[in-house]
Amino acid sequence: MSEERKILVEEVDSVAKPKLAKVEDAVDDSEQDVSTTLDTNGKADAKPAPVMAPSPYEAESDSAKLSRKKDYLEGFLAQKPEETPAGEAGGDVYEAVIDTLKSIFDPEIPVNIYDLGLIYGVEITPDNHAIVTMTLTTPHCPVAESMPGEIELQVGSVPGVGHAEVNLVWDPPWDPGKMSDEAKLELGML
Repeated sequence: MSEERKILVEEVDSVAKPKLAKVEDAVDDSEQDVSTTLDTNGKADAKPAPVMAPSPYEAESDSAKLSRKKDYLEGFLAQKPEETPAGEAGGDVYEAVIDTLKSIFDPEIPVNIYDLGLIYGVEITPDNHAIVTMTLTTPHCPVAESMPGEIELQVGSVPGVGHAEVNLVWDPPWDPGKMSDEAKLELGML
């Protein structure tokens, strides 16, 4: 066990690139060359010779690869992103209204009304009027009278919104399944 182990290091200037197989070189199973070797028990062990798939870029030079990549990037970078109208999802006014709704919290539950699932829809008209369709947790909610008015004032103060309207609906009724994962996590329901 106390034998010294030696590591031999050989320095080389270059290594020849291994030859890759081509499709023409491949043979089907009936013609395939089978090499026979003997295992440790002296029995014959037949193994087919491995066949490598050809590389599609083997014949392509480095400069050709680079020019192909540049062509792809030029086309990709030449496209300009489409402008989203301000009133549609992803538009500036729409996103500002959503951010405002996320800043309004339910007085009894420490979660904002958007993540709580109380907002059923936000529509921005071509005149930049905001229409918010929402519900409350129950019809007997203590803030049933004041909450829609507060939301109307907050959404109406968003820059770019001309007029805000809140439609309070009870169908479909709210249930905890409408809450976002963030709200469920905040309330310990996940």
